[in-house]
Amino acid sequence: MTEWNFADVWEAVADTLPHATALIHGTRHLTYEELDRRADGVARTLLDRGVAHQDKVAQYLYNGNEYLESTFATLKAGLAPVNTNYRYADDELVYLWDNADAVAVVFHGAFTARIEALRARVPKVQTWLWVDDGTGDRPQWALDYEAAANHPTDRVVPPWGRSGDDLYLLYTGGTTGMPKGVMWRQDDLFSRINGSNMIKVPEGGGLDGVRKTLVGPGPVLLPACPLMHGTGAFTAMGVLIGGGSVVTLTNRKFDPVELLDTVDAHNVNALAIVGDAFAKPILATLDDNPGRWRLSTLIAIISSGVMWSEETKRGILRHHPTTMLIDAFSSSEAIGMGLSISSGTAAEHTAHFTLGPEVRVVDPDSGRDIVAGSGDRGVLALGGRNPLGYYKDQEKTDSTFKVIDGVRYSIPGDWATVDGDGSISLLGRGSVCINTGGEKVFPEEVEEVLKRHPAVRDAVAVGIPDNRFGEAIAAVVELRPHGEATERELIDHVKAHLAAYKAPRAVRFVETIGRAPTGKVDYARHRAETEAWATAG
Repeated sequence: MTEWNFADVWEAVADTLPHATALIHGTRHLTYEELDRRADGVARTLLDRGVAHQDKVAQYLYNGNEYLESTFATLKAGLAPVNTNYRYADDELVYLWDNADAVAVVFHGAFTARIEALRARVPKVQTWLWVDDGTGDRPQWALDYEAAANHPTDRVVPPWGRSGDDLYLLYTGGTTGMPKGVMWRQDDLFSRINGSNMIKVPEGGGLDGVRKTLVGPGPVLLPACPLMHGTGAFTAMGVLIGGGSVVTLTNRKFDPVELLDTVDAHNVNALAIVGDAFAKPILATLDDNPGRWRLSTLIAIISSGVMWSEETKRGILRHHPTTMLIDAFSSSEAIGMGLSISSGTAAEHTAHFTLGPEVRVVDPDSGRDIVAGSGDRGVLALGGRNPLGYYKDQEKTDSTFKVIDGVRYSIPGDWATVDGDGSISLLGRGSVCINTGGEKVFPEEVEEVLKRHPAVRDAVAVGIPDNRFGEAIAAVVELRPHGEATERELIDHVKAHLAAYKAPRAVRFVETIGRAPTGKVDYARHRAETEAWATAG
């Protein structure tokens, strides 16, 4: 059986299709031959800086060619990539890079000032690679990424070699308070991605099988969502397996007009999005501009990470009935739990999925399967190729990855009922985690910042329905006696300490939070009351 390593596979693609286009960002096109050579240059630079086997390299980048190029370089050198949410504030970045033991960070120039402010707090990071994005001069403490990419070198093979055991670290959005690094063996991650890929290579065929599969350039993908998230990264990595092209948008804020223009300009075959946060603006733009875009090459729109509503799917199919709308139910810890496909005039119901072949819905206490059609609730458990666990967090690993009937399962905490036909209706995470536009926000993180404000006595953060983002964060705030604070003041206070997307969009002031004697809070009550308040207001 082949032990897959992404760097080995992508080098085989570059050898087979050297002149095929691999990456496109605006006017910058890279062939596979150029991508391979530039990734070698970055890999050699990292090795020359004294990195060790499986050291961690963080990508602190917006979407662009450098994201996948530096990921390739990291894997070439036998190192482990670490995704970095570019919306994070100082404390979050320090936590992430320290927790990941990052020794190098590749960053866009736009982040120079933020890094300047925190660099002394991350002493493990010895190498900073600055990507010029026209926002300012390179700082003296950073190396020029472009110079590294053009560093002359033969194809890089690290002294410790490469293997399927080499890691890919995917940090989650922090559903238990702070981000956790999901440790994927490359062999397992490759198998999961390849299994649902547009162009599949033979599982046991090795690199010769890859070369034989590549009869010509593969499909063209546009990941509209950030490559820093699993949805964007994994779909892009899959396209590179098949010799396709990955097109990224140049605007750093989502612009559906730019997206649709880019689909036509580059004959895009597939879009990767994150639910209604992307789909609704796309639909509204199509409604406002009937017939403006041909979109004749668009075969599929793939969504994962957040709910994609039936109503939105129907609207998109009204414009382009030949496009397949694929709702993939996966998470950082469990790839391939379920799938729903809409096409023509038939749009699948919201949160309704066909289970993957290795998925069970089980009672979390007994481990017994939920009987189809019973109406009982259970949690989804995915067997087969799964992550090793969470980096440096055995307790969380033990609570998520469990053995049932002798089989190890990933159980991230998604609740569902099983319909009579064996399909599932997803109920959501059992925790109080808020999912806003695909970004997972843990309420206690927001609450603690709110409670640092001198006027606030107590606070609760909840998610309430939002037409575009699925959920919006709302704060329920109890002020101190004689304390005074406005809604705008509290929102700005949170933004000063956390990423902007974690800040509440609305604040409801109450006389008391009404905690139980144990100190616990009734999130369900506050969520319902806040939803009613928002609707009435």
